[in-house]
Order: sequence, then C-alpha cells, then structure tokens
Amino acid sequence: MAYLDKQYFETPFYGSRKLCVILQKAGFKACRKRVSGLMKVMNWQTIYRTPNTSVRNKEHKIYPYLLRNLSITEKNQVWSTDITYIAMPRGFMYLCAIIDAHTRFVVGWGLSNTMTAEWCLGVLQEAVADYGKPQIVNTDQGSQFTSEDYTSYLKNNNIKISMDGKGRALDNIWIERLWGSVKYEDIYLKCYTAVTELETGIKKYFKFYNQDRPHETMKYKTPREMYNEIKTAA
Repeated sequence: MAYLDKQYFETPFYGSRKLCVILQKAGFKACRKRVSGLMKVMNWQTIYRTPNTSVRNKEHKIYPYLLRNLSITEKNQVWSTDITYIAMPRGFMYLCAIIDAHTRFVVGWGLSNTMTAEWCLGVLQEAVADYGKPQIVNTDQGSQFTSEDYTSYLKNNNIKISMDGKGRALDNIWIERLWGSVKYEDIYLKCYTAVTELETGIKKYFKFYNQDRPHETMKYKTPREMYNEIKTAA
C-alpha cells in the first residue's frame, strides 16, 4: 500500500490492470484481484479518489462549488481543507489540514485515529481563532464536511460553503498538492512508526513548509512571507 500510495501521485489515472503490472515489475507478487482489494482499502479509484476519508452521507445537504472562474487574489478569501490517511505499522492515522488558497499558507492541521465531524470542526475553529474568518471554505463531499455541526458553524459565522463536484479531485487542487508535498518530502522519507513521532514530525514539516520552503509560483517566497504581505479579504 505504501508503494501504491506513492504511485498515485505519479499516475492517478491507472486502473487495477496497469497497477498490477507496475507492482509485478517492482517485484511484488500481485494479482489483479489483490490489487483491486488494496485499491479499495486505500480509497483509490482511477482518475480520482473517492476515499473513505470522503464518504458521502446521502442525507446531508450538498453545496455548490463556488470557485469556478473565481479570481483568488487575497488571503483568507478561500480556505481549502481535506483529510488524508497515513499508513502506520499497525493501522492508520488521519491528517486534516487547511490551506489558504492564495498564499499556500497552512492555517491549521490536526491528527486523529478516527475521522469525525467534531475533529474536523475543531481544526477549523482553531484556525479561525488564530487567523480570522475566511470568506469561503472549500471541501469535498465527505460526511465530516457536510455534517450539520460543520456546516452550521460556517453559516453562523457568515462563511460561504463550497464543495467539490463528485469525483472532481482537481476542484480542491491546493490541498491535493499539499498532500503530495507532505508525503513525498516528509512521511515517505521518515517512515514514522509511532504516533508521537508522527505528530512531532508533521508539526516540524508544516513549520518548514510555511516558513522556509519557497514556492516557484510565488516568485520563491514562502507561504508565511506571502501571507504576511497580502491584505486580508474584505
């Protein structure tokens, strides 16, 4: 699964047949049935993932995607949030993060061994307490983000709710790129074996990402520099 997790960021468009070939060439004994089973466990579907981190509750209201053709020019104009899984020697941990779309500044994050709306809401509330309210929060259609508690908090604070279209991972491209960075630049390299080590490592990485890691698309400024320079959305 660790091998497949890395492969996703290279070829998210591969199906089970091609992944089976890739694994066999890498020395794994893998039949298509086994690969398909692992894809379900990992929440990988071809072209896009509709992961267990994004299981939809059909009873929850789904909100429209507000970012199409929107010019994002200010900090706190759009925050993007999502959940990703981190494989551990025994089981999984889950990482929730919130990134400011314009400056790429990570305004909040949290680790948990369960995925609940309360946990995601707590990460959001802490980010708002630290950096103020955004105009829009964009998420996928996962049940944590469509829950009454989560959406009510946004509406009560006059924060607009935007949700990706079904199967459209690129609607939330900022957080998808963040997952690629944190996994390739930290998690895959460190191979954490304990939750305490993981938490310490992720904290250190996000500090590096915000304060020291220059972004080519931002003229090699860091997210912290961009966030401090750009005015807040009115």
